[in-house]
Amino acid sequence: MLTISAFLGVGTMYVRYKQVQALNRGEVTVFRLNQIGLALGLISCLGLCIVANFQKTTLIQAHVVGAVLTFGMGIIYLLLHTIISYKMQPVVHGVGIFWVRCVLLIWCASSILSMFVSSVTLYMTVPTIEMSKKLHWNPSDKGYLLHMVSTISEWSLAFSFLSFFLTYIRDFQKISLHAEVDLHNDTLYDSFQGLEHNGECSALLAGSL
Repeated sequence: MLTISAFLGVGTMYVRYKQVQALNRGEVTVFRLNQIGLALGLISCLGLCIVANFQKTTLIQAHVVGAVLTFGMGIIYLLLHTIISYKMQPVVHGVGIFWVRCVLLIWCASSILSMFVSSVTLYMTVPTIEMSKKLHWNPSDKGYLLHMVSTISEWSLAFSFLSFFLTYIRDFQKISLHAEVDLHNDTLYDSFQGLEHNGECSALLAGSL
């Protein structure tokens, strides 16, 4: 499921990139932030693939690297698109959506900070337990409270992260996408048969606002 989510994330970020590019009123700052955001978003999706394929109980190092890429690059992506939303209001969209994204960004950043502090404190408090392989906790276990804070923060981070992308729904309702076929030949032979080329030199994906 996480791998599928990563590919869906790539599609969502690319469509968002193309939308902002089309709506940009010639602002160089927005154009650059949009490009950087796409690159960081793709890295974040790559991290999600790593998290999906290297579980915490099997290879903790790879899992942690994937998590850092996913949420580390992801939080910067959210920040960039919050700034883009600020610069595009009130001409392109209302100020309300900017504040919604700003609140979600703060929620996400707070969750990351809480998860990081509680996790580091937990590992320092209970150094003898193999934390990556401890799946069941009892209230009497040492570090149980820190574990609960870390777990709640992790789920809070996931919800805030996904909620930010849900704010794209109304924006995406204003566009339509379709595929355009570029026909290079009038036959399916390997060698050119001398027929007239009727293809259109256009991008695979095109859209309209």
